[in-house]
Amino acid sequence: MAKAKTAYVCNQCGAEHTRWQGQCAACGAWDTLSEFVVEPATAAAGKSAPKRSGYAGQETARITPLTEVALQIEARSLIGIGELDRVLGGGLVQGSVVLVGGDPGIGKSTLLLQMMGALGARLRGLYVSGEESLAQIAARAQRLGLELGPLHGLAETCIERILEHAQAARPQLLIIDSVQTLWSEQLAAAPGSISQVRETAARLVRYAKESGTSVFLVGHVTKEGGIAGPRVLEHMVDAVLYFEGDAGSRFRVLRAFKNRFGAVNELGVFAMGERGLREVPNPSAIFLGTHSGPTPGSAVMVTREGTRPLLVEVQALVDASPLANPRRVALGLDGGRMAMLLAVLHRHGGAAVYDQDVFVNIVGGIRVQETAADLPVLLAVHSSFRDRALTGKTALFGEVGLSGEIRPVPNGEERLKEAASHGFERAIVPRANAPKKSHHGAMEIIAVERLDQALAVSF
Repeated sequence: MAKAKTAYVCNQCGAEHTRWQGQCAACGAWDTLSEFVVEPATAAAGKSAPKRSGYAGQETARITPLTEVALQIEARSLIGIGELDRVLGGGLVQGSVVLVGGDPGIGKSTLLLQMMGALGARLRGLYVSGEESLAQIAARAQRLGLELGPLHGLAETCIERILEHAQAARPQLLIIDSVQTLWSEQLAAAPGSISQVRETAARLVRYAKESGTSVFLVGHVTKEGGIAGPRVLEHMVDAVLYFEGDAGSRFRVLRAFKNRFGAVNELGVFAMGERGLREVPNPSAIFLGTHSGPTPGSAVMVTREGTRPLLVEVQALVDASPLANPRRVALGLDGGRMAMLLAVLHRHGGAAVYDQDVFVNIVGGIRVQETAADLPVLLAVHSSFRDRALTGKTALFGEVGLSGEIRPVPNGEERLKEAASHGFERAIVPRANAPKKSHHGAMEIIAVERLDQALAVSF
């Protein structure tokens, strides 16, 4: 028997090398190369799954004008869990591969089991577990109140045997919990190693595309928060979803960091209860504070996650620092951008906080990455520094430039509509985002062009 050909892959950038070396020649990282077996193309083709009739992947490859395929729409199946359907872009796509990551115990397995239960008899599903026994899965399903009849499970970690069972059962939904427990008979490495994760994931992706099965992979995360295994794993799949949430909070946020079939950064909000995860259709209500009246250091911004506008409270605390280098702490916000905004506040807002400790927190554990948070953050910091609350029930959004100008942000009309629907009395927005004719009831819309104007009308 011919000796299997081996190669070495970098777990940082995914580059392949013909021999082991201490440093990756592509990205320069040290001690990141791991061995894996290169499977011959003929052997891979021989183990391909039988092609399901009606799936586009069964056709022989040929050059095709895009005008012939422009009107084809990906076949989708609604799951029945509104927040999950939203994050996926409108339901399950036939032949798609979705990677779900998150901290241990945050609810990844629970959500996928509830998804199987919601689909019920509409789609044949198979839950493959490499970490729990079938008895544990059945007990969880009973605790969640799911009907056990349509649910099928398999306790197996060998990828060859998993694919054999899948080809025989022909499920339309395949859940793998988790990809780090799988191993291939073609490799001598231990389960969870770079080579095993890469090879088993590649086999599952190939099976999904050839059979039209929707595959969900559960991925472990590292202490840095990324999915364990080679970075190329995230490039192989069609969608990457992360489960986020504080350990002491019952709310969970499912965010799409990659999605070939929907909006990136789309957000779904769930609440963990005794009967599993329950969707939260109005997440703005949980991200807003419950203050009895106006409070210094608090501002409400209208952010946008994916296709959904959200009302989120920004809290700031500014206090005299006993340290030579005052602290700058940002939770849910980029620390570098906060430092830049504080410099703008000093130069164009007249608030010198260079000798103050500044703490900024986005309520609810959500992380805001868009620049529309600039104006709310600055007004919250200024409010705490001057110990004065913002006037009335005010919503804010807008990007702040280095020269103190207030820049417009996308989808201003939708943000104003969301604020008006929650009873806000005023909205301070960039002048370019102010509508020519108000359609938001009694809400007063104040358009500003510079930071000093926003400070003048806020207090």
